[in-house]
Amino acid sequence: MSPPRWPSQLQYLQSSQFHSSVPHVTRLTILGNPKGPAAPHRPPVVIRPISSTSHPAYGQYGLFAAKKIPPKTHIIDYIGEIHCDDRPDSDYDLSLYRGHDGVNVGIDASKMGNEARFINDYRGVTAKPNAIFSDTKTPWGEMCMIVCSSGQEIKKGEEILVSYGKAWWRARSSDSLIAV
Repeated sequence: MSPPRWPSQLQYLQSSQFHSSVPHVTRLTILGNPKGPAAPHRPPVVIRPISSTSHPAYGQYGLFAAKKIPPKTHIIDYIGEIHCDDRPDSDYDLSLYRGHDGVNVGIDASKMGNEARFINDYRGVTAKPNAIFSDTKTPWGEMCMIVCSSGQEIKKGEEILVSYGKAWWRARSSDSLIAV
């Protein structure tokens, strides 16, 4: 079941889905040795409209802490469509894996994903991000992208903000500062 304020035109996912562009051998590398699906857990987040007119994403949505989040804590997995095709027009595509064989794997949440797709960049909102993207492996070896709090706690009601990175900004015009 999708969370409150989930846009009806987007497919809500509880786990990433593979696009047909992902070769079978790459899929096995990403999946590791699965022991079964992880127990669904509700992340401590809520999607809210951005109501501050000074916020770069004013009139859109952001992701906020539903409760206090301690420093260096896993907040949520970044879930979407795992793919190997080129998606230069997606603002929701993160790099997951670059293989020695030249295969590049991304996770795109532009059309399907979870609450993590609403995380905005910190620029124009705060002095620094309070969360980070981190590629990691589950205990059974599955590759995934997660969002963790940085070195300070995130207070209940505070917006969760990351740095999209210099490459993301170089690929876009400077007038767009947000994830829509």
